[in-house]
Amino acid sequence: MEFDIIVKTVTKYWPMFIRGAGVTLLISIIGTIIGSIIGLLIGVIRTIPMPERGFRKIILKVINTILSIYVEVFRGTPMIVQAMVIYYGSKQALDIDMTPLLAGIFIVSINTGAYMAEIVRGGIISIDKGQFEAAHAIGMSHIQTMLNVVLPQVIRNILPATGNEFVINIKDTSVLNVIAVTELFFQTKSVAGINYRYFEAFFVASVIYFVMTYTVTRILRYIERKIDGPENYILYANQMQVETPEDALMREQKYKGSI
Repeated sequence: MEFDIIVKTVTKYWPMFIRGAGVTLLISIIGTIIGSIIGLLIGVIRTIPMPERGFRKIILKVINTILSIYVEVFRGTPMIVQAMVIYYGSKQALDIDMTPLLAGIFIVSINTGAYMAEIVRGGIISIDKGQFEAAHAIGMSHIQTMLNVVLPQVIRNILPATGNEFVINIKDTSVLNVIAVTELFFQTKSVAGINYRYFEAFFVASVIYFVMTYTVTRILRYIERKIDGPENYILYANQMQVETPEDALMREQKYKGSI
């Protein structure tokens, strides 16, 4: 039976599957964090108001052009091609000898940074312009406005998209097997090559991928709910307090008694 073969595959080769899943998560987590930081910085820079004239305008235009090229190139080419060009190109053209794991983290980071840059830029643009004007009216600079007013809102708004990028990275690390990164797909291919049972090996891998992505999705949904806070509040002076069902019932009874 196929089920028995699947069980035997898991029992015999589980260390390889675990190692592969560990490398996949490591690259995905580090790559998503670094990529989010890159995207945040680029998103803020690309939304700096353009001066009317002067040397500062020229510098800002040059920077925006370079960042636009970076975003378009890495969003417009497949990660598998980027992996080949960066890993082998760095050796041949720049004489930089990166390990496959380091190269994989670098590739996922800069690829994620390109996507996150547009996500952050869209999040900043979606903030009402009145908030920018109000912050500037009280003397805040662009950086102060971003740090104290805009970015706290943007980070919450882009959290679902960031989580989606994390899930995509978990799956897209499979393309890094072309540069010999020993992630889950690479290890699964090795297992299948040992016992020539491709269906069983990749069925196990698909289950592991699903468990990882589903778990990450649930954790991110929990974080979103925590950030949003309770749905029902009641104001007391300058504080916000949660109104429990018992408080609501007592308030309703007092209201009826006063009629």
